[in-house]
Amino acid sequence: MTIILKNKYSLQIEDFFFKCCVGKNGISMKKKEGDNKTPKGIFGIEHLYYRKDRLKKPPETKLKCIEIKNNMGWCNDPKSPKNYNKLIKINKKIRHEVLKRNDYKYNLFVPIKYNYKNPKAGRGSCIFLHLTKNYKPTAGCIGLKEKDFRIVLKLLKNNSKIIIN
Repeated sequence: MTIILKNKYSLQIEDFFFKCCVGKNGISMKKKEGDNKTPKGIFGIEHLYYRKDRLKKPPETKLKCIEIKNNMGWCNDPKSPKNYNKLIKINKKIRHEVLKRNDYKYNLFVPIKYNYKNPKAGRGSCIFLHLTKNYKPTAGCIGLKEKDFRIVLKLLKNNSKIIIN
């Protein structure tokens, strides 16, 4: 199963097209931490993370589901190369993206395996497929409305790829 980001407003999976949003500064081959760009390339996807306190575990997915806990963060600190672009237990000494947010965006999210296997600190982190309500540009992620995100979950498999053009 392949997800194709056709342009900065359109995601395609098989015959399904979904409106989406991407990084505020567009799509780039030269992604850097904090540049608000969505990375260009072909990437795998990770597991589904979800907020159990806000919704039920999605039954419609083949992806492994991980409940987001209060102490979970995603390292975006170039000064912590060992933890960079990885799920971490929140530590005040390490800069990180909070996963249990006050807003809705991470109620459901799937990490995109950009700069993932052997991450290079400073090349970009926390690139997720997550929720949006208004299609406002992101910090580099891809945002979908919840109803569309749930359809995408039905189509995804552990070996799915995403092509970002």
